[in-house]
Amino acid sequence: FSSLGSSYQPVIETLGKYPQKKFYNVAKLGGTNQVLCFTLDILPYSIRVFFESSVRNCDGLLVKETDAMNILDWKTKQNNVEVPFCPARVVLQDFTGIPAMVDFAAMREAVRNAGGDPAKVNPVCPTDLTVDHSLQIDFSKCAIQNAPNPGGGDTQKMVAKLSPLRAAPRKLLCRGQTGCKGPCSATDPGRNLGQFSAQIENMPILCPFHLQPVPEPETVLRNQEMEFGRNKERLQFFKWSSKVFKTVSIIPPETGMAHQVNLEYLSRVVFEVKDFLYPDSVVGTDSHTTMVNGLGILGWGVGGIETEAVMLGMPLILTLPEVVGCELTGTANLLATSIDIVLGITKQLRQADVAGKLVEFFGTGVAQLSVADRTTIANMCPEYGAILSFFPVDNVTLKHLKHTGFDKTKLEVMEAYLKAVKLFRSDESSSTEPEYSQVVQINLSSIVPYVSGPKRSQDRVTVNNMKSDFQACLNEKSGIKGFQIAVEKQNDIVSVQYEGNEYKLSHGCIVIAAVISCTNNCNPSVMLAAGLLAKKAVEAGLVVKPYIRTSLSPGSGMVTHYLSSSGVLPYLNKLGFEVVGYGCSTCVGNTAPLPEAIRNAIKQGDIIACGVLSGTKNFEGRLCDCVKANYLASPPLVVAYAIAGSVRIDFETEPLGTGFNGKSVYLRDIWPTRRELHEVEEEYVIASMFKELKEKMEKGNKRWNSLEAPTSTLFPWDLKSTYIRCPSFFDKLAKEPAPLQAIENAHVLLYLGDSVTTDHISPAGSIARSSAAAKYLTSRGLTPREFNSYGARRGNDAVMTRGTFANIKLLNKFIGKPAPKTIHFPSGQTLDVFEAAELYQKEGIPVIILAGKKYGLGSSRDWAAKGPFLLGVKAVLAESFEKAHRSQLIGIGIAPLQFLPGENPSILNLTGKEQFSILFPQELSPRMTLDIKTSTGKVFSVIALFENDVEIALYKYGGSLNFVARRFL
Repeated sequence: FSSLGSSYQPVIETLGKYPQKKFYNVAKLGGTNQVLCFTLDILPYSIRVFFESSVRNCDGLLVKETDAMNILDWKTKQNNVEVPFCPARVVLQDFTGIPAMVDFAAMREAVRNAGGDPAKVNPVCPTDLTVDHSLQIDFSKCAIQNAPNPGGGDTQKMVAKLSPLRAAPRKLLCRGQTGCKGPCSATDPGRNLGQFSAQIENMPILCPFHLQPVPEPETVLRNQEMEFGRNKERLQFFKWSSKVFKTVSIIPPETGMAHQVNLEYLSRVVFEVKDFLYPDSVVGTDSHTTMVNGLGILGWGVGGIETEAVMLGMPLILTLPEVVGCELTGTANLLATSIDIVLGITKQLRQADVAGKLVEFFGTGVAQLSVADRTTIANMCPEYGAILSFFPVDNVTLKHLKHTGFDKTKLEVMEAYLKAVKLFRSDESSSTEPEYSQVVQINLSSIVPYVSGPKRSQDRVTVNNMKSDFQACLNEKSGIKGFQIAVEKQNDIVSVQYEGNEYKLSHGCIVIAAVISCTNNCNPSVMLAAGLLAKKAVEAGLVVKPYIRTSLSPGSGMVTHYLSSSGVLPYLNKLGFEVVGYGCSTCVGNTAPLPEAIRNAIKQGDIIACGVLSGTKNFEGRLCDCVKANYLASPPLVVAYAIAGSVRIDFETEPLGTGFNGKSVYLRDIWPTRRELHEVEEEYVIASMFKELKEKMEKGNKRWNSLEAPTSTLFPWDLKSTYIRCPSFFDKLAKEPAPLQAIENAHVLLYLGDSVTTDHISPAGSIARSSAAAKYLTSRGLTPREFNSYGARRGNDAVMTRGTFANIKLLNKFIGKPAPKTIHFPSGQTLDVFEAAELYQKEGIPVIILAGKKYGLGSSRDWAAKGPFLLGVKAVLAESFEKAHRSQLIGIGIAPLQFLPGENPSILNLTGKEQFSILFPQELSPRMTLDIKTSTGKVFSVIALFENDVEIALYKYGGSLNFVARRFL
């Protein structure tokens, strides 16, 4: 870099004791230039990733030297300049992946037609596409497994009618248990827990009554068969793509959703191509792409057009962002679970106003967060508005990767490389922390555990205030929280005989305790915490009173698997928390009746008895009509309160009970530490998950493996297909672009107001029977039942173009009410937007769109730009644009034009019924002012919103797709 002066030297180096490994050592870019080394040390780690990418990809055209120097000068240039970024890879999910791959197939066709070699058309950036990210549910457990007469007979007839694919196999009942409703294997009906973990293979669903493996649920099999039948064309196209595109990897069906597969299988942390090392980074078409930042991988979600541009070797252009440093200090509260910490951090970041910024974590508290915690926090970016939340790689990350299958050599190379390029975060206090745009401090000790109740889930109570809060509820008038118990009766005790022993019930006594792994408690760490607490309690000699209705309802067989393989399930059983099933139970009122003696005692003494559960609903009387107070708590707290037997306990000062040798045992004595939890989680949960996914990837599945697909260089388009169709984006592809053409005598297709979102523009959801898309599908012989959704038909431009501006909430000022209609001015007809656009195209008349402020708000959607382009829209004239959508319009070849400040159609007395002519100079420059002339003789000026030379080049070439396609010629 000339700007670094004579001290510049090549920065490609070999990696220490691995001389075959090479990398760009950006820390030595300036040679003896100490200023650069110091500057790099104080850059946020996320910005260092941007800098390395700019150095490695600098070509003088798409990425320039000035871009790299602007990133290096981040402290003064943040929010003031735009910079390019070239991600290491792309992740697509099925709905957004299909149009991208169809575009590449069409590009091959166009390159062949223009005299080029179609085999050269491949994504430049490595791309992974996950096929079964989205699932349509045709069959449910209720329809198949909970039908009348579950033992057979009429059930088989009913299921056979439900499924058009095959009759249901006969269910085998558990040997000796004719009342079992679950389909079980007839082999080995015993309940030996020592053998249990060895019997688990790929974590199948288990019989809730006997803890034995059972075949894959019929609901899963039927839904998978329907998915394969319905989407066979798309799947064949995906398989063809995996064979012919060298840089595309297809993740087959029945493997997992995009963000989970990305996190568990696709993430490299450090990329290695032909012994060349560089940081892993990713953009994806799924908003959950941000999860990978918990692994130290820079990644976020973008729109379809930006993604395709990256696949084609184009950089993302973004404003150099602010970076908010989130300093975690202190030690987590003893009783705080991972969920408490994640939600606590999320809440404080939401209050800190980090919208549109990067968040980067540092401080002594970071090491207390497991990778599972970090990825959850990173995944919740939409909750607090950040672009991404970055956790630099540290020792916790390396330890996690060791359990996920990374071999020793790979981990050593990774650590050495990241330290060499200053991307490894050290736990040592002496290490220099980066400088940030602002710092948000969060003391982990301030995040305290809560329970919710006694009648509503929104009434949160800190655990250390639980005893006093319940006392206040006894005093309060009957209502939202109160029970209005007279002061003289608040200490009443009722004696009851149960199973030969006498017990005493009082206000606050617990009679229901349910550990449920659902929704907010599906994080493995909280279920393991319950198991480890149970283990320590049993070893200390603590017990749960036998009259308390205890139960364990895991969310899936996988939960039971890791509870068993980690050795804690027998201890939960010992305390009465036995697996009862896998569906919604206690929190929907499906609790077994309380013992008659206990019910009578509660009613006789008018006792305010309590239920404690780790579910989501706790309305009064929901669990049982005689249980008036119900609290939602984390799984380990449910076990703790069950042992205590009452909510009227201060865990800090009062013991849970008496253990062996008459010793008092406090909650702090048996509560598992976060270190213990992390170790068990990594060894028994993470390792199993990654092993299973790796096996799935290697084996594939029978349906996918046997699926036939073409292998030709060009895709054999089926003209009868209503799912896959060759789009017309490349119809005018030539080796040299045509000179910029004026837009002459254009009619206004739509006259829109403020805040038109991409949802208004882009086709989404079901296909309305009266829509233009429905008319097209009907003409192809389909019935409404076969229409499917716009998402499923994103590979057919004929459907998607007809669905553009088909939103029933679209307010076109020409019509005066919400409707997907417009006026075709030459004829005066009111038509569907597509029908009007089609007439204009047949007449050779270009069209434009008039709009107000913030045109293109909302999620980045590729068809919000592709659709208007195929409708013939040449320009959008608006008061202002959503930044991402403006870029998409340029990327497809539509000119974004902005009224001058203080001007709009009303001020300029434009009705939209005029015709508009726009002349583009051949020497177009960023933000140039252009004149527009109307058919009424009015002339006014607008700003051409091209921000840089790259955007101008893309527009001249007809968009990014055509720009790159010409490179293949």
